[in-house]
Amino acid sequence: MSTRALRRLRGKQRGQEELDPGELSLSAGDSLEERAEPGEEQQDSVCVPPPSEGNSSSSRKNKNKAQKKVSNIYELKKKKKKKKGTQENGLVNSLRFKLENIQQKENHNYSETELKRYFGARAVLGDQRPRQRNRQFHRSTWMTNPKDSWPRFSRPGISMPLLETKEGTQYFTFEHSREYQQVQFKFLDAVESMDPNNIVALLQLNPYHIDSLLQLSDVCRIQEDQEMARDLIERALHSFECAFHPLFSLTSGTSRLDYLRPENRAFYLALYKHMMFLEKRGCPRTALEYCKLILSLDPDSDPLCMLLLIDFLALRSREYQFLLQLYQDWEEHRNLSQLPNFAFSTALCYFHLSQQEEVDHEESNKQRHKANQMLQLALIMFPGVLMPLLDLCTVQPDATVTSHTFFGPKSQLEYVQPPALTQLTALYVGRTYNLWREAPVMLWLEESVQEVLHRVNDKDPRVEECQNKRKQRYQSAPRNIHRHVLLSEIKEAISSLPLEVTTQPVMGFDPLPPLDSLTSYTRPQRQRAGSSNESTLSLFFRSLLPNFNLQVSCVELVTGQLPFHAHALR
Repeated sequence: MSTRALRRLRGKQRGQEELDPGELSLSAGDSLEERAEPGEEQQDSVCVPPPSEGNSSSSRKNKNKAQKKVSNIYELKKKKKKKKGTQENGLVNSLRFKLENIQQKENHNYSETELKRYFGARAVLGDQRPRQRNRQFHRSTWMTNPKDSWPRFSRPGISMPLLETKEGTQYFTFEHSREYQQVQFKFLDAVESMDPNNIVALLQLNPYHIDSLLQLSDVCRIQEDQEMARDLIERALHSFECAFHPLFSLTSGTSRLDYLRPENRAFYLALYKHMMFLEKRGCPRTALEYCKLILSLDPDSDPLCMLLLIDFLALRSREYQFLLQLYQDWEEHRNLSQLPNFAFSTALCYFHLSQQEEVDHEESNKQRHKANQMLQLALIMFPGVLMPLLDLCTVQPDATVTSHTFFGPKSQLEYVQPPALTQLTALYVGRTYNLWREAPVMLWLEESVQEVLHRVNDKDPRVEECQNKRKQRYQSAPRNIHRHVLLSEIKEAISSLPLEVTTQPVMGFDPLPPLDSLTSYTRPQRQRAGSSNESTLSLFFRSLLPNFNLQVSCVELVTGQLPFHAHALR
C-alpha cells in the first residue's frame, strides 16, 4: 500500500507530520526577508520556537537578528534604501500622519489591542470569536474589523479616481455610479419623510449605503444603542475602504480629499464619528491617530476643525511631546496661541512634563517655569475660561477671585468676551474640564490665578494688549467652527451659536454643508400632486417648515425620539 493511502487510513494530511524544532530555525546565511514570500504580511514581532539543547548560539543570534528586521511592517521592503540623516519638513514631522493603530496583522487593529491591554481579550471579544459555521469572509481592511454578522458585501457603486498630483501631493475624490445616485435620491426622500423606518427599509435593500448608515447611527445613538451605532459607522468605513484607489494612503499624509465635494464629506464624517466612539471606549491613543488622519486629508481648510480637538486627544493619550511639537511648527502660520484650547493645553503639557519622575531636577524646574508663563498668559488672554472651568470642576473659587472684575461675572459679558470667543471657550471647557480636576493641576492653577491678579493690579501692559486683541478679533466664527460645535454636541457651546446656524435644519449625514459646494449631480425635482387633503394648519406649518410631516406626533417632535425598529438592521 502506498504512503499516500496509509496517510488517508490514519486520518492524516500532508504537512501534518511532526517537525523537529531544529528544522524551524533559520540558517546562518538566510534572512527573514529572503524567506518571506512576496506580498506576505509580517507581524510586528516574529514568534520563534525555543531552540533545542543541541542548537548553537549562532542560530540564536540569527533569530534575534531576524526579529529586529521586522520591527515596522512599513519599513520591511524599504530598509535597504533608507539613508541616514534624512528628515522631513516641520509640518509632516510634527503631525506624523502614520496610523500606528493599523499596524497589526489580519485586522487586529490598535483599538482592540488597547482595550485588551486594560480589560483582557475575553472581556473585549466576548461572543465575537470566530465561528467556522455560517462564517462569511469579508475583504480584509485596515480601519475596521469586518464582522460575520454583517451582510454580504457587494460593491455599492462608489469609486475613487486620482484627480491630479502636485508637488508630491495626490488629490483624490469619491464618485457615485448611476445606480448609487438613484439610491441616494431615495435616501433623501426617506429623510424628508421624517420616519427612520423608511431609511431602515432602504438599508435592507442597500446594506452598504453610506448616508443611510450615518443617519441611522445617529438615531441609534440617541436611543442609547451605542453598539449598533458604532457597528453602522464601522460598516460605512469598510465600504469606503473597499473603494480606495491603489495609490490612496492612510499613512503618508500626502493624500487629499476636497470637502467641497459632497461625495467626500461622508468619509470625513464617518472617520470623525468612529474617532469619537474610540475615545469614549477608552482608546484615546487610537482616536488621536484618526484625528491626525482627518487633519491630513485637508490640513489647509481643516473642514471639521480638528485643531480644536487634537490637543484634547493628545493630553488624554499623554502624547505631550507631539502636541508641543505641533504647536511650535504651526504657530507661525496658523496662530495656534490665539485658540483657547492650545493656549491652555500647551501649558498643561509643560506642567505634566515637569511632574515626570525620570526628568532631572534642573529640567523639571525649566519645564515648570515654562508652564507657569504659558498658563498666566492664557489666563490674561482668555479670562472667561476660569469661572466656567471651576464650575464644572465643582471647585469654589476664592472670594478675591470672584469679586475681582477681571475674573468675575463681568468677564462673561458680550462686550468683554465676543460671541465667537464664547463658543471657543465653552467648547474647550466642556471637553477638557476633567483634565483639570486633578489635585496637583488645580493647585498649580490656583497659584497662577493669584499671580495673574497681581499683574492685573500692577497695570501690566500685557493685560491691556490682550484686551485690545479680544475686542478686534473673535467677532464671528467661520462655518467650519460652527460645524465642529454641532458635531461636538457640547450643550454650552451649542447654546452660544448664532441664530443663523441654530434656525436652519441640520442633517446628521451632512451638517452645515459648505456654501460653495462642488456638486457633480443634482437631485431631480419631485412631482407634486395638484390636490391635497392637508388641513389649513398643516399647510401653514409646511409653509414655515418644508419638511413638516403631520404624521409625526408632537411628542416625537419635541423629544426627538423618532420610533424605528433597530432590530431590522441586525
